[in-house]
Amino acid sequence: MRRGRRLIVFFFFFGLLVWFLTRDVGPEIQPESVLVLDLSGRYVEAAEPSLIGRLLGDRRQSFVSVWGEMRKVERDDRITGVVVRIRRMDLAWGMAQELRDSLLELRKSGRRTIAYLETGALGANREYYIATGADEIVISPGTTSPLIGLGMEFLFLGGLWEKIGAGIETVGSGEYKSGAETIAGTKMSPAYREMATSLLDSAYDQFVAGISEGRNLTPERVRELVDRAPITAEELQEVGLVDAVGHLDEAVKRAGGGEVVEAEDYARVGLEDVDFEPVGTIALVYGSGTVLMGEGSSSPTGSVVLTSDTVSRALEEAAEDPEVDAIVFRIDSPGGSPLASDIVWRAAEKARENGKPLIASVSNYAASGGYYVLCGADAVVASPGSLVGSIGVFVMRPVIGGLLEKLGIGFDSMTRGRSAELMMMTRPLTQVGRERLMEEILATYDLFVKRVSDGRDLTPAEVHEIGRGRVWTGAQGLENGLVDELGGLRVAIDRAKVAAGLGADADVKLVPYPMPKTLVQQFSSALQGSIARATPRLVLPEQLRRLEAFVTTLPQGTPLLVPPFMVEIR
Repeated sequence: MRRGRRLIVFFFFFGLLVWFLTRDVGPEIQPESVLVLDLSGRYVEAAEPSLIGRLLGDRRQSFVSVWGEMRKVERDDRITGVVVRIRRMDLAWGMAQELRDSLLELRKSGRRTIAYLETGALGANREYYIATGADEIVISPGTTSPLIGLGMEFLFLGGLWEKIGAGIETVGSGEYKSGAETIAGTKMSPAYREMATSLLDSAYDQFVAGISEGRNLTPERVRELVDRAPITAEELQEVGLVDAVGHLDEAVKRAGGGEVVEAEDYARVGLEDVDFEPVGTIALVYGSGTVLMGEGSSSPTGSVVLTSDTVSRALEEAAEDPEVDAIVFRIDSPGGSPLASDIVWRAAEKARENGKPLIASVSNYAASGGYYVLCGADAVVASPGSLVGSIGVFVMRPVIGGLLEKLGIGFDSMTRGRSAELMMMTRPLTQVGRERLMEEILATYDLFVKRVSDGRDLTPAEVHEIGRGRVWTGAQGLENGLVDELGGLRVAIDRAKVAAGLGADADVKLVPYPMPKTLVQQFSSALQGSIARATPRLVLPEQLRRLEAFVTTLPQGTPLLVPPFMVEIR
């Protein structure tokens, strides 16, 4: 009986091996083919979701994967035309600019690139902006008014706490450190409004400039057309914002009309099929989400987080790997814990001390703690529309005595030590308590300023002038010294190659850190409760994920390095 079972197991694995060795390694691509790529849904700065995550319905897509597919097409002479089918997307402006740049690069490589907009009605600013990188834009008949102008909305929760008898005390450094206003305030402060106005103006200028360049219109004409919205698909064609109104098959014809290759088939094309010959290795270390102490890559509800142990270990492993020539530290973080930020900063510093060039690449956010972790890099590369800076610190502590009274719950307290009240939640701080808390905040702020001063070759006074909690766009960061060069991942990798002595045109292998989990590790995590933690992600709105990560994971009553939680330009 046992012998029979062994034979069954043997033949099963033998058959699996035969299948593996003889399987189709890639599709046969005919000359002058047209590739149809899809851009839609949510993109994240991380490796592809695990098998367990996909089984649970995790539809997040790796930004680097789609970016890599476009780079592969640039080298594939069998593909002469590309149709990029753009539907509704969930991504910030930094990523949008990188995707637009990728379309421009496809055009430079000689691929006729057609953007096919299929976004529905009313408002698809980022999707249209991406499309302007193509040779032509074809819009579906059912899509209207993708351009409606940019806007920002702000939530202030202070009135909520008043209604339930609770309160949120805030103490902070820097008049622009407005993160606490979202949680504890009821309206915008003048400094917050000044900063938000500056960010919106910078983003809108970039938005208009991209459309102006892509559609061969003056900036004044673009602004005029945006103000005319909403307008129909036919009117968009009449004024030159799109080239045609039609369906996908018509877009394919405009791209050359050759044999159509679908994206899922093209994904099976190997790099060796496009003459990819790497002469070096670049480690791509991800640092995404709220900065927290500990281990892991997701919060209890599935939001991506940047944890001190996981990311610092990834930097150390990349630095110690003799096969790795340089490191690109890819950041998409709004900040978080000062201690966790400093631990990751030290790991990045040690990587440089180990002789590995380290280039920081800002995707969407490198704000507050997100900027702290990268300020010591050899160079900082950021997309023009990314958000950087927010050099400042604040503390929030709940005061729930009034709420407890409303609920009929009695309370009392006793302390030993003059600062013990700092950890109490039933009563407001005394003046002495606030002064002591401010001392801790200023000490944390001074350390933050020193890290930036040392890393960016700025004086502490210069850092303070551009600090005080103020958020800047990447374009503004280039002007004030927070950023070395504007661009996306491509620019950062080229810079890393040059720093490693490989040459900007050299082929390099890109290795992600932290390394993706094996199937066994995924199932092990699932058995420890990862499935249960991941499930709420499926219903939690994206706009609340940043706030969720703060509320459920960051400690209260301790210094925080975070920018405004809900600021988003749409």
